[in-house]
Amino acid sequence: MSRGVLITGASRGVGAEVAKVFAAAGDRVVLHCRGAVDKANAVLAELPGDGHSVLSGDLGDSAEIPLLVEESAKALGRIDVLVNNAALFVDEPVSGSRRIGHPLLETSYDDWVTAWRRTLAVNLEGAAHLTWCVARQMLEVEPADGVRRGAIVNVGSRGAYRGEPDVPAYGASKAGLHAFGQSMAVALAPHDITVTSIAPGFIATDMATQWLNSPGGDAVRAQSPFNRVATAPEVAAAVHWLASAEAGWSSGAILDFNGASYLR
Repeated sequence: MSRGVLITGASRGVGAEVAKVFAAAGDRVVLHCRGAVDKANAVLAELPGDGHSVLSGDLGDSAEIPLLVEESAKALGRIDVLVNNAALFVDEPVSGSRRIGHPLLETSYDDWVTAWRRTLAVNLEGAAHLTWCVARQMLEVEPADGVRRGAIVNVGSRGAYRGEPDVPAYGASKAGLHAFGQSMAVALAPHDITVTSIAPGFIATDMATQWLNSPGGDAVRAQSPFNRVATAPEVAAAVHWLASAEAGWSSGAILDFNGASYLR
């Protein structure tokens, strides 16, 4: 039975691959993006099936989220699955340096505060507010015959556990997302809505290609005993499974997905 699926941050990388997996399974997909509408439309053109669309919105602005959910529900008929994938890494060099992020010893206080506010607003608060709106819709609108009440999958990160010394706000936001997902799993289970999270390690996306091809790429691959990093389609397949009816008993789980590069 076809489901309506809202995927945030779907203009590239993991989000784009998640959209392809759900569409290939016969689901209808809304690809959310913040501003890269052209890129999202390019992904849209590759999706099999009908009923897909692109919607834009800034998840860091809480006022935009209810409208995004309303428009998504209208496009899909009902949101049966939410994938909280959008995330801000704050991939900007430290002022006066070539290092990426906001390491404590090299970042001014003002830049530090800005990085934390921006990162948490999108990665944690945005996902939380979106979940509130989508869960309310799942409760208010009956699913089609043969479709479960709802599934929510959060794309977290290995960095929540392994640490992110250059981008601590990112690591903290993902740890918060994992904890939020577990809280929602307990809150929504009585209503037959599952909530799970996946914590990937390094992923070979288009954004990571330059780094993986640099001298530091071998060290990144060597973090895993498989001597490689994950592919975006691998992560997308795991997300799709977590949203399936067969995975329902995994609600509340955080799936480590890092090729044994970090064990806990």
